[in-house]
Amino acid sequence: MKFFFAMLGTETNTFAGAPTGRRAFEEYGIYRGDASERASHGIGAFPLFVRRMLEADGHAMVESLCAAAQPGGPTVRAVYEELRDVILDDLRAAMPVDAVLLALHGAMVADGYDDCEGDLLTRIREIVGPEVPVGAELDLHCHVTARMHSAADVIIAFKEYPHIDGEARARELYSILRECAAGRVRPVTAVFGVPMVGLWHTTREPMRGFVTRMQSFEGRDGVLSVSLGHGFPWGDVPDASATLWVVTDDDLPRAQALAEQLAQEFWELRDSISSGPSPLDATLDQALATLRDSGGPVVIGDVADNPGGGAPGDATFILQRLIERGIPDAVLGAFWDLGAVYICRDAGVGARVALRVGGKVGPRSGTPVDMNVRVRAVVDDHDQAGLGSGRLPFGTCVWVESIAENGVPAGLHLLIASVRCQVVAPDAFTGLGLTLADKKLVVVKSTQHFHALFAPIAKAVLYASTPGAITPDFGAIPYRKRSLNYWPRVAQPEIGNRRSC
Repeated sequence: MKFFFAMLGTETNTFAGAPTGRRAFEEYGIYRGDASERASHGIGAFPLFVRRMLEADGHAMVESLCAAAQPGGPTVRAVYEELRDVILDDLRAAMPVDAVLLALHGAMVADGYDDCEGDLLTRIREIVGPEVPVGAELDLHCHVTARMHSAADVIIAFKEYPHIDGEARARELYSILRECAAGRVRPVTAVFGVPMVGLWHTTREPMRGFVTRMQSFEGRDGVLSVSLGHGFPWGDVPDASATLWVVTDDDLPRAQALAEQLAQEFWELRDSISSGPSPLDATLDQALATLRDSGGPVVIGDVADNPGGGAPGDATFILQRLIERGIPDAVLGAFWDLGAVYICRDAGVGARVALRVGGKVGPRSGTPVDMNVRVRAVVDDHDQAGLGSGRLPFGTCVWVESIAENGVPAGLHLLIASVRCQVVAPDAFTGLGLTLADKKLVVVKSTQHFHALFAPIAKAVLYASTPGAITPDFGAIPYRKRSLNYWPRVAQPEIGNRRSC
């Protein structure tokens, strides 16, 4: 069989001030047909995985566009249309194909397009016709629309948060598409919307158990796949919400019954799965108590300044509070501050610099922090391990250490980067020579993806609330397009949005 493959995605925070332009995609690389060869250790790692998976079964892969950007504001219209049209042109040139397999995000918004994935899938369906199976793998922070489901034969979302199962879900999607193309299954989908907005970690109960329960239905009684789209809270689009969908082999009543059953079970969990971050001082108090009892390091998620949610990555609230409380031996990052990077790079390793850090993008970034620092390392083209097989870029990075002057304690170690990216792996720091085991605190600008690789080295993992750009007050997000009939804004919203595809 001949499979057509393309990858395009970004997670859009419609409240972010800065749009996502072409440069944001170029930071990860824009490849047309050769990402699996030219960028196999970066963005091309996933296309390479798909290629190897297909070729191991004797199938061919036509590789098209591979492009992704760090979450930010709505994508510039011309940029989205350019990237979309590359995929469509490549598909026309590749015809006939036996199946289409896409790696998308599910929460991509562009100027003029609230549903980029639905737009792309609809245009792909127009090219391949009704008989060629089309499938898409989505991030679980997706907005699942009727347009997406009507254009695709099967859609599968990640089940894990942090997203450690991208390759497993690709295998699941490929298996269904292969069987569909061979005429051995006929996928049908039932969707049940749940009016909930939030972030739900699958690393702890009861979400851990709910994921296991979803998976327990797959592979029996004609159930091919079960997905829960969590939705992306900071995407103001009409379909922003949690959504449960079930794919069966030509058994729509079974899909409908199971989708409603599991959606109701998820709804009943709402109070027990929605523990949010703690106030900053309470988090620091808990961290210090853990240090006294068990040692360190204690890892703290700076959840409201997570670039992976569209935040700028230059907020100073935690840094400022560590200074005010005189807490040393802490690592913080990654701060997105091009000016600070270039000043330190020009000064060179070992230089003493009077540095102004962070607080530059807007009010939700806090105020800049002035500190005297020693430049400890400068690394061009720095990167970190991703949650899959690829690596994530930070660009030019510097490691600076505070000098004890003007009320600033010694031993505050900052990672400052020229490319905005959340921290997901310890080598974001250790790759510059920073050690973590001897530090009290490690503060990462991330919401949850850091948990997979930091939890094994942490004495405790905590989550701090600050006034950053994606503060998780889900009941007060100022939606204009999305219905306000959702929990937790409304205690008992109307539920029961069903559809079948």
